[in-house]
Amino acid sequence: MTDSKIQSNKFAQSKYQMSSTATGAIVAQGVEMVINSKQQRLQILKEVYWDIQKGHIEILMGPSGSGKTTLLSILAGLLTPTAGSVYLLGQDITRMSRTQLARFRRQNIGFIFQDFNLFPALTAIENVEAALNVKGIRGKPARKEAQALLEQVGLGDKVKQLPRDLSGGQKQRVAIARALTGHPQVIMADEPTAALDSHSGHLVMELLRQLAKEQGCTVLIVTHDPRILDLADRVVYMEDGVLKQ
Repeated sequence: MTDSKIQSNKFAQSKYQMSSTATGAIVAQGVEMVINSKQQRLQILKEVYWDIQKGHIEILMGPSGSGKTTLLSILAGLLTPTAGSVYLLGQDITRMSRTQLARFRRQNIGFIFQDFNLFPALTAIENVEAALNVKGIRGKPARKEAQALLEQVGLGDKVKQLPRDLSGGQKQRVAIARALTGHPQVIMADEPTAALDSHSGHLVMELLRQLAKEQGCTVLIVTHDPRILDLADRVVYMEDGVLKQ
């Protein structure tokens, strides 16, 4: 039996093994999402089981409307599933209060978005400092860490530039530096390379891969971009609310 077939079989069997063997940094157990309206009952996610190991980069692909962004939002604790549980770093976030969940996200999760979400009136270093301020790090310690993070993503010479003066790839690297504030163990990204050309997209993915392997970050990416699939540890497909290997 080939390696690919073995991996597919393991993935197909995982829903029956998950509760007893789940050890990943991100674990979904029987996650469902249903939206009820007066006209209809719409099931967006159907019994999703997924176990993402620490330090892995995993990519979630699928057509528009398949439920990818909804699943990402649930795994990040931004939405509450209709059924099932989500474990992040061993903690059942579906049982946390809103206050506990907000604190947990600040301490453990970094977010990267397609449109960068930078403050246009702030310089690169000020954008990163703003994220540090939210996490309670201010003043000289915040400035020092922001500088170090921008150097880490290759923008040590761009710290005083406004977003309008940066290329798309540079803006996304600022966004990555911001996502790394507070040393999160999990990074979740929604279409992080969609607005970038092929070269910039690969540079961003190489940076994320380096962070995953060197710092043990777990990276989950939702994307339509086939150009970056070769840099993932595993690619999972979603169709009609169901995960497929």
